[in-house]
Amino acid sequence: MKHLLLGAAALAVTASMALAGGHSVVRMGTEGAYEPWNFINDAGEIDGFERELGDELCKRAELTCEWVKNDWDSIIPNLVSGNYDTIIAGMSITAERDEVIDFTQPYTPPDPSAYVALDAGLDVEGAVIAAQATTIQAGFIAEKGWTLIEFATPEETVAAVRNGEADAVLADKSFLDTVAGTDGLVMLDRMEAIGGGVGMGLRESDAELRAKFDAAITSMKEDGTLNALIAKWEVASQF
Repeated sequence: MKHLLLGAAALAVTASMALAGGHSVVRMGTEGAYEPWNFINDAGEIDGFERELGDELCKRAELTCEWVKNDWDSIIPNLVSGNYDTIIAGMSITAERDEVIDFTQPYTPPDPSAYVALDAGLDVEGAVIAAQATTIQAGFIAEKGWTLIEFATPEETVAAVRNGEADAVLADKSFLDTVAGTDGLVMLDRMEAIGGGVGMGLRESDAELRAKFDAAITSMKEDGTLNALIAKWEVASQF
């Protein structure tokens, strides 16, 4: 999934609150802009796979939870500084992030990255590729030495292809499934295996809270409800 490149601000900020031991409400931070993982519905509410998953995990962990929307580029710094208590936003578990925050076990396997373009025969290696800034897709294109244009939001990357600013967009296949087939956009045959499983992010000081969510994820895996939810929202392959 998406890969946030951590800045010095995130490394410099620490949090001292022991969430599970002292807070009556657990605040769940998400982006709200990455359908079907998380998005804002017509009623103005956070919706999607991770909203449904998070609500069920809180129920099983016997926690009272509320949802907080936060832009992707500051989602880790604002967790560390205490603006919310978890990240549940399609975030891949990476070694770089794990230096700053902790993760639960993964609640989905890796989701392949795909390309959407207006030309089904596009050679992506010689094309201009759009990607959301500070994601594993942007990092992949940069490492390949291809031409990259970065945008702040997923919607802007798709718009860049529609208006001719970019030849293709590289993103999680589950997200691109929601736009392929519209306005002449087609999914290319080529896929990229980048990123790891997706988990909840928590402050390193919140080991007790992490354990509660780990136990809830395990229970959903064991009784089949997690795979059923993954299949319902078509966010990744099942466990």
